[in-house]
Amino acid sequence: MEEIIHAFGIDWRLIVIQVFNFALLAGILFYFLYTPVLKMLAEREQKIKKGVEDAHNAGIALSEADAAKSEIIKNAHTDAGQIVVRATAHAEEKGKAILEEASEKKSREIAAAKVAAEEIRAKALKDSEAEIAQMAILASEKLLNVELSK
Repeated sequence: MEEIIHAFGIDWRLIVIQVFNFALLAGILFYFLYTPVLKMLAEREQKIKKGVEDAHNAGIALSEADAAKSEIIKNAHTDAGQIVVRATAHAEEKGKAILEEASEKKSREIAAAKVAAEEIRAKALKDSEAEIAQMAILASEKLLNVELSK
């Protein structure tokens, strides 16, 4: 066998050195290249997992926010409806109060007008009585003057 090894030119010292060099190179590459690459891949995997988890949490938060938004809008519509009902009732009450006040004012004005008309009528009656009395006196004077002149 030694002849075959010598015939092919194989030197066992070179093989040992090459095996040592290969092991040394593999060790150096493992330490400086393979380990950092694995570390970088693990970090990227963690970032991707965190990104997926964050996206999932954001989706959940978005659905919760949509539900809260819907609830707030529903409550706002309910409150707006109640405000409209209260405003309508208040407006009706105010309208009734204004109508009652106008009716009372109209009644007072009518009563005042009746009183004023009654005063004017009484004054006119008094004035006419005085005028009638004066005319009666004048007519009596004329009759007396006519009777006396005969």
